[in-house]
Amino acid sequence: MSLDAVTLAVLKGRLEQIADEMDATLYRSAFNPIIAEARDACHGLYQAETGATLVQGTKGLPIFVGAMSFAVQAVIKRVQAGAGLEPGDTFIFNDPYEGGTHLNDFRLVRPVFRSGKLFCWLASVGHWLDIGGNVPGNYNPRATESHQEGVRFPPVKLFRAGVIQQDILDILAANSRVPQSNWGDLNGQLNALDLGERRLLELLDDTGDDVVEAAFGALADRAAALMQAEVEALPDGHYAFEDYLDNDGVVDERLTIALDMTVQGGRMTLDFSRSSAACLGPINISYATSVAACYVALKHAFPDVPANAGVLRPIDFVIPDNSLLAVGPPRPVAGYTETILRLIGVIFGALGKAMPDRATAAPFGTINALSLSGQKQDGTRWVMFSFFGGGLGGNPETDGLHHANNPISTATIPPAEIMEAAYPVMFTQWALRPDSGGAGLHRGGVGAVYEIEALSPGTTEVALLGERGRYAPFGVTGGSEGALNRFTWQDGTGWQTPPMASKIVGVKLQKGQRLRLESPGGGGWGDPKQRAREDVARDLRLGFVTAEVAKREYGYEA
Repeated sequence: MSLDAVTLAVLKGRLEQIADEMDATLYRSAFNPIIAEARDACHGLYQAETGATLVQGTKGLPIFVGAMSFAVQAVIKRVQAGAGLEPGDTFIFNDPYEGGTHLNDFRLVRPVFRSGKLFCWLASVGHWLDIGGNVPGNYNPRATESHQEGVRFPPVKLFRAGVIQQDILDILAANSRVPQSNWGDLNGQLNALDLGERRLLELLDDTGDDVVEAAFGALADRAAALMQAEVEALPDGHYAFEDYLDNDGVVDERLTIALDMTVQGGRMTLDFSRSSAACLGPINISYATSVAACYVALKHAFPDVPANAGVLRPIDFVIPDNSLLAVGPPRPVAGYTETILRLIGVIFGALGKAMPDRATAAPFGTINALSLSGQKQDGTRWVMFSFFGGGLGGNPETDGLHHANNPISTATIPPAEIMEAAYPVMFTQWALRPDSGGAGLHRGGVGAVYEIEALSPGTTEVALLGERGRYAPFGVTGGSEGALNRFTWQDGTGWQTPPMASKIVGVKLQKGQRLRLESPGGGGWGDPKQRAREDVARDLRLGFVTAEVAKREYGYEA
């Protein structure tokens, strides 16, 4: 069936609105701030036979787009293996090797039937606060197997023909330090699926199944054609780039993510064969996560391409098994965010060589996954998890953004007021970090300084899984590196630093003691000496740079 452009545009808007409403439903009903405030979640519609992404909400995390397709495929395989499928079924799982990311990200997948036939899948994913493991919040920087990170659930039926399976709920509750929080998030996801199913059925009743199905195909074809046109516009050739991770949290040796990008005849090959082998610590990622990260990088580079599976048709992937970027169980993967940030960065770097006029310096490149936990007076546990912002890289047109979020997501940094209201902590400083952005004609954005005081009458346990403590965000076309990541905390003898630079577990704060996190800025773009004097003067006046750096990097003296 052929659709005219107006009809296709209207259907595209209605389909995206369904996913957007699902996102909004979860954000408004989730219990934990990482979903409710930071929006660490995503919803979408997926193809019945293949699980390919049909539509994704505009507010959900982009990193989940590619990964969720693999997640739906895992459910399809489970059904084909004998699990069966009928209206009212809903699968739940968090398996990071079966289309997942890490154990905190719980996926719910539901079939939508029309006239007794499977029409498509709806899926929801959200970051739950805690699911067991050695470290509250599950970001265990010392994990050497997934069992030390939390409890792993394969795809199982939470609902069978519309009937909830209480034994699954009981297992979920028994394996979390904060079961009430997880229960609230689960119900938010179920409500989002309910709403999405109602809205989709309304659309099908209004428009007809054949018309909507034709729109799915046309939108994917257009995405593929647009991406192929973008690839064809690049000069054919081979472009290599690499960057490094501080360590894996267990062995204090750097790890390499290397890309060989080949552009030839309208196709692009992303070959990561020169990257490090799988490591002992928790910064491995699965194949599905690697592909999803590549998708995010390409969407940043080519923002006009629609968000569906057609984007990846002109792209070939070479990701060797059992490399850092394609592990299976039981390799630990809790710190997947740090690895995908570096993967996205090397794609930016290689694309910058292919199109120097659009090259962008590196963003700060770490979420600084910080977990704090303790015990309430009634004996129950509290777990606070958060991630933090930093500077983005300078680019051909502008300076990098200050205190921004990483390019893996559209998530927002949870407000200090929300965190203070929910947990026994106080932010004693939340400020921009001077001199953290790389110098350049277009300066890198500056990072931030966060200082947190423990208020709990008992011990507050702290764990950090971060990066960029030893390998700074790179500059391009003559720009300087951004500042390194820094983490310190107080004990009875003064301020301490992690031996692994960016990863630590087992820190214990007493009431009144503080921790301090200083995030990196972005790399600079272009020769700093060519930066306009009035721009340097403004940076100095606003505190983005100090007088010392203004003189050393820019040759500026007031």
